[in-house]
Amino acid sequence: MTATASRLPPAPGSPSREALLARIPGLVAEIAKGAAQRDLDRQLPFEAFQLFRESGLGALRVPVELGGPGGTIPDYIELIAALGSADSNVAHALRSHFNYVENLVLSSPDQRDAGAIERVLAGKLFGGAHTEQGTARPGQVTTTITRRGASWRLNGRKWYATGTAFADYASFSAVNEDGETVGVLLPVDRPGIRILDDWDGMGQKLTASGGVILEDVEVFEHEFARRSLENQVGRHCSTLRQLHLAASAAGAVRNVLSDGIDYVRRQARSAAHSPAETAREDHFVQQVIGEIAANSLAIDTLVAEGARALQHTADTFATGDADAIEASLVASALTTARVQLVLGQLGPRTAERMFELGGGSATSRKYNFDRHWRNIRTVLSHNPLLHKSRVVGDYLLNGTTTHLKEGKVF
Repeated sequence: MTATASRLPPAPGSPSREALLARIPGLVAEIAKGAAQRDLDRQLPFEAFQLFRESGLGALRVPVELGGPGGTIPDYIELIAALGSADSNVAHALRSHFNYVENLVLSSPDQRDAGAIERVLAGKLFGGAHTEQGTARPGQVTTTITRRGASWRLNGRKWYATGTAFADYASFSAVNEDGETVGVLLPVDRPGIRILDDWDGMGQKLTASGGVILEDVEVFEHEFARRSLENQVGRHCSTLRQLHLAASAAGAVRNVLSDGIDYVRRQARSAAHSPAETAREDHFVQQVIGEIAANSLAIDTLVAEGARALQHTADTFATGDADAIEASLVASALTTARVQLVLGQLGPRTAERMFELGGGSATSRKYNFDRHWRNIRTVLSHNPLLHKSRVVGDYLLNGTTTHLKEGKVF
């Protein structure tokens, strides 16, 4: 999608980019209601995802020439951060959906799943699970797909099915009878698909990131994925998945700031030795709020820079210049990795600092303020930051691009 295309009017009947973006504040306000209590009660946010479907924002990245609003990557990443400021679980759980849409719209028509664009425009959400537990190495697949008559049967068990419980369709990887790894896209209500709520992480508890059991699931010819995940588009999407995580955590940091301000204004008392009559007049409390605000701004600014780098890559695809695309892919991967490294330093510290605002009372379970640290730390655990910092350093010192070209965690 080109920058020019994003400024053209949408297809008849499709909301404009501006109209969609105007819906974000109201949606965020609705999703924020009861978010802390949902986390305490482990109540999956199905209602929030229904609101998201109805908003039409799932089609934000569909270009105008395909009947969509033509939203940019900065638009999409800001949407995720805004949703994260209400509930980082909701923001995170949309990762597979936007990854699928990005790959879809940048791939050539012959690599798009049949009817997929129409489904996205109709508000359908996409999830998926490819990782498995118990394998010798990450990324290995033991799920099988075998022919039976005129169709195939899918059997196995997947893990890290983030967002799939809220989706309409999900993609799964499997090994076929020739030993090749293939992908399929299936409706989640297909008999034999069982989505489990067994994610037991300390944070992001409501992302439905647990397992999926695939038991003799029927698969038809047209449901095999045409897309390649290892080409240049796939690598771009890999980097975008990483920035999506960073935006989710950036939203959680915004939530730290809003919760901190609200707590000080409504509940906190000044410390016993403070000369201030109220917490909001206490100089140390003011200092902590100022520090949290500065950290949030720094994180938001870096995430926005990552989004601009990825938009440049998306625009470069339209030129067809393979060398320019390659250079842009490496640059955006490096940018996103550095964003995550700084987030890894500032995010957890910011979430911890808010407990300086109210003494022991701030640790009350009814506030559930610790969810912010747990959520941020869990997001940061997806891929080793030590590996990312080493790869960035190796590139700057030696020009090494090996891991930057894998299309996995960069």
